[in-house]
This record gives sequence, structure tokens and C-alpha cells, in this order.
Amino acid sequence: MSLQVSDLRVYYRTLAGDVKALDGATFSIADKEIMGLAGESGCGKSTLGNSLIRLDGRMKYIAGSVTLDDNVMPIWDKTGMNQFRFRDVSVIPQYAMSAMNPTCKIGKMTEELLESRGENFREIKPEFLRRIDLVGLQRDVLTRYPMELSGGMKQRMVMVISTLLNPSLLIADEITSALDVSTQRAVAETLVSFRDHGFVKSMMVITHDMSILYQIADSILVMYAGKLAEKAPTSVVIERPLHPYTRMLVSSLPEVGVRYADKKLTGIPGSPPSLLNPPTGCRFRARCPLAFAKCAEEPPFVEVDTDHAVACWKATGTDA
Repeated sequence: MSLQVSDLRVYYRTLAGDVKALDGATFSIADKEIMGLAGESGCGKSTLGNSLIRLDGRMKYIAGSVTLDDNVMPIWDKTGMNQFRFRDVSVIPQYAMSAMNPTCKIGKMTEELLESRGENFREIKPEFLRRIDLVGLQRDVLTRYPMELSGGMKQRMVMVISTLLNPSLLIADEITSALDVSTQRAVAETLVSFRDHGFVKSMMVITHDMSILYQIADSILVMYAGKLAEKAPTSVVIERPLHPYTRMLVSSLPEVGVRYADKKLTGIPGSPPSLLNPPTGCRFRARCPLAFAKCAEEPPFVEVDTDHAVACWKATGTDA
């Protein structure tokens, strides 16, 4: 097992109190698995991803454990995570420019980054150039500033830099959100090729775009209001979801070849609850068409079939 997360709880400190952005997550990602992480904005997706590499100083570790390749990662300790960052777990941030120094040429920036990690750039450079070729960039990109690259070129460059040390786990956070459709597909296919070439062992792809996950993910984990709702193989989540939230999320997607006049898209009524003071019980019950009395109790996230877990009293057959 590549990654094992157990009852992970990470909050954000604010003047109004703690925002319970990630409130008890238990799941795993196997070797060679690409797991998609989906849900509405503010559901805790990026918090979960960032908590595994601990780059955000606003985070407040509450409880839980994270094990990667049988090594316990000290995610409560920002300094202690230095030995794991980029070697064991790496991240492609949501906006490529946020990972690049705009005043430094890409080659020099990469050299300084690697040397700050105790690596010899001259030894790694041949492999660096090979990977630049692999993603379809020209080698003269090393002599250019980030602002001279298009959005897709910057994204692919960050992907190469983030995986140069062959991390076990790669976290890709909304990396297609600012790209046009054709570039989205190219970037998504590049992600898969990184796994297939062995540059990374496993991957977490965070996005609100379920169509991207349908193309590249082996499994999908759905989150709602800081809680896990459902995790299953991609085909199961798209074709046979059990959680009412997952069903409504999937039904809101347009289908290729289906006209609006024939089948209208359906949204999810209402809004997610505040995570400063989240409701007790199932956090989706105020918006759920299947809610009943027992939903006032929090449903456990349990396996209902092979590799299929869900947190819903109706779905688990314990609604008596």
C-alpha cells in the first residue's frame, strides 16, 4: 500500500474560530493508483491534499496519521516534513506561476531548487532534459522566464520539476482549471504517462471536473463539507454511485450527444454548510432528498463492496 490515511483532522485557525475543513478522513491509495478527489468548492479537497505535504502555515493539525510506503510522515511538524517533501511526496499547485520565480530563468530556478534539497543539478540534468523532451517542450525553455511560456507550457514545466526526484506520491491540485479544453486533455494525458513511466508511484488528482477524472483516474474519492462521502473505482462512481451527493454531482454533468431539450441538467439545491460550526449528523442532510430521522446521527464511512466505501445510512442498508 503506497498511502494510508487514518482519521485525519486538519482545521484552519481564524479569528472567528476553527474551520473544520478536514474532519476525519480515512482512505488509502495503492501503488500505481491514480485517485481522483472530487467535490464542490470549499468541500476540503485542497486541504486534504495540502495536509499531506504541509506547506500551509495556517493549518492546525488535530488528529490522525499518514503512512507512506510504511513510513509515518510527521504532518504535524512543518520542519519535520522537509525530509519527505519532493522526494517522497510532491505537489503540482493549482496555478503554475505560483510555483515559479518570475524573476529567474527556468534552468537557474530548477538548479537552485535542487541544490536547496542537497541534490547535484549536473548529475540530474540529463534526465531533466529527457523529461522536457517527453512532455513536448523545447530544451531552450531553460533559458526563458516563466512569463514567456503559455499556460499549458508552464503547467507541463512544473509537472517535470515537481517529479524530478521521483516521489512516491504526487498531488495534482486543480491543474487543468485555468486551461482550454485541448490543453486540459494534453496535461491529463501527461499525468498518466508520468505514472506509466515510473516517475511517480501513485497520484492524487484534485478537481471539481468529474469529466477529467473519468478519463484518467482509477478511483474517485468524493468529499462533502470536510467529510468523505464515497470512494470507489471510477466506473462505479460514474455509473453506479450510492451516496445521494455523488448521484447529484454526477447527474449535473452534461453528456456527449445528449441535447438539453431531451435531458435537462439538474443542479444541487441549497449550499454547503459553514465549517466554522458544521451541523451534527450527516452534513449533507439539509440538501439531501433521501434524508430521514437517522441522518441526525453521523453515518460511518464503511465498505459496502470490494473497494467501495460510502458514508450514508440508506446506502449501507442500516436505515432502520
